[in-house]
Amino acid sequence: MTLPVSLRRVSYPVLIAISALLVVSFYLLSTKGDGVPYLNTVRATSLRPNLRENIYNNTLGFEKIFVIALPSRTDRRDGMVLQAALSNLQFEFVDGVDGKTISDSAIPSSQELERVGDATLGAWRAHINAIQEVVKRNLSSALIMEDDADWDVRIKQQMYDFALATNALTQPLSGSSGTSPQYADATYPEAGNGPSAVPDIQFDGLPSTVTSTNSPYGDNWDVIWAGHCGMHFPYSDKRIVPKGRVVRTHDNTVPQRKYLWSIFKPEDLELHYEDHTRVYHHVQEGVCSLAYAITQKGARRLLYELGLKDANTAFDIELRWFCDGTGNPDRGHHNCLTVQPSLFQIHLPAGPKKGQSDISDHGDGLQEKMTKVLRYSVRMNAEALMDGRLDELVDQWPD
Repeated sequence: MTLPVSLRRVSYPVLIAISALLVVSFYLLSTKGDGVPYLNTVRATSLRPNLRENIYNNTLGFEKIFVIALPSRTDRRDGMVLQAALSNLQFEFVDGVDGKTISDSAIPSSQELERVGDATLGAWRAHINAIQEVVKRNLSSALIMEDDADWDVRIKQQMYDFALATNALTQPLSGSSGTSPQYADATYPEAGNGPSAVPDIQFDGLPSTVTSTNSPYGDNWDVIWAGHCGMHFPYSDKRIVPKGRVVRTHDNTVPQRKYLWSIFKPEDLELHYEDHTRVYHHVQEGVCSLAYAITQKGARRLLYELGLKDANTAFDIELRWFCDGTGNPDRGHHNCLTVQPSLFQIHLPAGPKKGQSDISDHGDGLQEKMTKVLRYSVRMNAEALMDGRLDELVDQWPD
């Protein structure tokens, strides 16, 4: 092989030095922060790694990532572009919508229209537009995020673990009949035919399941609600939502219970489990549509149930109804999975509180820069990540 002239002029010792630097850089990236407390999470192994390895690509194993952002919020757009670049993720913006521009005739309503607030209406339309893109492009799956979402520097490992859990909850057990499949969760897929509660499935002893062929996260889901402000474990007295839980103890990406946050107080995770526990389960009464993934099948159902039926409340409540099998009008019950604590959290930049939301009023005064729950937030560690100072990343919520 003939080297380019520019390389032939470089001395041999210099080439050796450059090679050594590349090796060291690759090592630092592959260790995901060697030397930083709790950053050395052990990668879970699987006998079927090929499809699941796609989670380590630049769309977290989904075909696309969309981020909803108002064109006027250039500050939010700048933050998301930088954060994605630092995480080796790629996404497309979907424009947020000013609710004032939506005419009454474009709002689905089977009764006399009671128009919700313009900000709520605009957020609903923006999410429906993102869902519409998934259907229109015939995407196999997509992750949809809002523009104030933040995540841990270990998000790819966390999503990989999420996939292991969702497969355990929804894929048939290995060796079970194709015509009459059995599942690790005795209440899945029809909770009404099973007990009111089932034993926890331990993450360290996941059952062997049929290999998924459509998605790293399994073949039988509509929504993966990975970013929220609060979620309940499935209620024992409700006969719709499957009751199974995958429980991961000693998860060093989870802070102590005193640092957890949820709109529900006290929150289920804090009441029932020890520090550093993460629980994967089916959706029950979720709040905030900060980040959720949908399949093509799920997108079509969402477009019908949330886009063509009465738009009479906030989008996240409609999404809750879609998953819970509740609401007015009935949105049906669908296969939705989630995780506590949420993998995506709201980032609050430093500055006036009035700028925190384009939907609700957060009051007067100034807000300090922060992201709750995430231990190694990308936003909070942006400067160190840009500089390559992986050994100086800061744990926001240390023990």
